[in-house]
Amino acid sequence: MAVVTGDSRGLRLAVRYLVLALVGTIFLFPLIFMVMSSFKPTAQLLSDTSSLRAFLPVGDISLDNYFAAFRRAPIGLFVFNSVFITVVTVVASLFLCSLAAFSFVYMNWKGSGLLLSIMLATLIIPFETIAIPLLLFVSRLPWIGLDGLEFGWLNTYRVQIIPWIADALTVFLFVQYFKDLPRELIEAARVEGATWWQIYRRVVMPLAGPVIATAAILKSLKMYNEQYLWPLIVVQDEAHRPIMVGLGYFFQLNVVWGEVMAYLSLITVPVLAFYLILQRAFIASIASTGVKG
Repeated sequence: MAVVTGDSRGLRLAVRYLVLALVGTIFLFPLIFMVMSSFKPTAQLLSDTSSLRAFLPVGDISLDNYFAAFRRAPIGLFVFNSVFITVVTVVASLFLCSLAAFSFVYMNWKGSGLLLSIMLATLIIPFETIAIPLLLFVSRLPWIGLDGLEFGWLNTYRVQIIPWIADALTVFLFVQYFKDLPRELIEAARVEGATWWQIYRRVVMPLAGPVIATAAILKSLKMYNEQYLWPLIVVQDEAHRPIMVGLGYFFQLNVVWGEVMAYLSLITVPVLAFYLILQRAFIASIASTGVKG
């Protein structure tokens, strides 16, 4: 029987970390190239692509590309639109999807299992197959606003928010979590005369920290990634465009690749930083929040 010594175990661990570091570095190459290129003039950027200089901050380094990017497109407006659309959609989705999951799990109504199955089956339908029918639908929908009754949702925030609120994956996450909560808590609340709304608000949701954190981060990333094709179809005015659609401004007439890299850095690096910073907080929330049965 082979005996594993402390030295061999440490060597295996070191090799494992070395391999993971190399793999991580390979995946970081495109990000490093993008950020380094955003500080270089286009001529130097293109000439450096033939060597390792493309990944190094060498040559004529400046912030000129970033200043030019802000002059070419209203980046501040695009960032505000993206953040506003994402935050409103995520908050509304967490609320409505958790309500739907609560009804599926605790309120025994006829056909709930079938409806949940049909809802989950929609996950296999790609958005591209329903984009045109959905466009025709929202272009004729009525809306009562401050100016009275109007028809059509195009060129608005609501057309980029409301179609994305109902999310089968988010409902599924809440359903699976609610099923693991002790039924005794719900039964005790019902005996005390609590309504379903009171049980949802005061009993179930305060215990749902882990699933809220998980659903929020998944929904946020999905919303950020989906802010190109659909807004490109339904939004023509500049005032409501998200940041992903703004990339088209840099491919009109003469393409300045330094400005393109600067814009890509502005829309990619903050999202990655946001995810990495909050990832530990999300993991800590999931690990520290639980129910003892």
